[in-house]
Amino acid sequence: MDQHRATETDTVFKSDKQGNEKRILIVTSVSAEKDAVLQGLRESRRFDVLVGGVGPASAAAYTARALSTAPCRYGLVVCAGIGGGFPNQAGVGSLVVANEIVAADLGAETPDGFLSLDELGFGSIRIPVDQSLLEKVSEALRAAGLPITTGPVLTVSTVTGTAETALKLASRIPGAAAEAMEGYGVAMAAHAHGLPILEIRAVSNLVGPRDRSAWRIKEALAALQSASSVLLEVLP
Repeated sequence: MDQHRATETDTVFKSDKQGNEKRILIVTSVSAEKDAVLQGLRESRRFDVLVGGVGPASAAAYTARALSTAPCRYGLVVCAGIGGGFPNQAGVGSLVVANEIVAADLGAETPDGFLSLDELGFGSIRIPVDQSLLEKVSEALRAAGLPITTGPVLTVSTVTGTAETALKLASRIPGAAAEAMEGYGVAMAAHAHGLPILEIRAVSNLVGPRDRSAWRIKEALAALQSASSVLLEVLP
């Protein structure tokens, strides 16, 4: 998909008639993901959907701006979109709900291997998600008959394109289920505002050798739409 440049018009803030209703902000990276989410939500007034752009920096910046300037109060932020699934963890067309959001390539390369931000002593690459919401959403998706996996969702600035890199990531972060490019940025913005975060990815391809002929974007977007319909029913 082509990168969509986020603008101020990408988020439509709906009027808050109650004056104190806490709504949910969903952040996608491109307009095709936003369209799939909106179709699943069926124009519910409890949700605002933002195109935050591709990559953690853009996602963090646009999420932070939305949280700071919206004429409403949010109770939850969700990063949603398509992504790659790790082999033997999440198959194409399935869904991954993050049990933690990990900045997988944030650190330093050394002669002895990769050192994460944690190992360098400069912070943490891991952001926890709200466990009660994770369990509630996961159970609802399974009850709807959707194939799902829970596990770490990795945020990378460079999408994996080789089997070697995929193996290194899976070894460094046991149980890694999916990778994408925005979750950590969205999560950092949410946590800066004291808000819980969830990340949901629909798998369009397997993490590993880059083979665009094997991507199933339409199927992944359809899964994302189905997941959004479930969110409509289960999120407070």
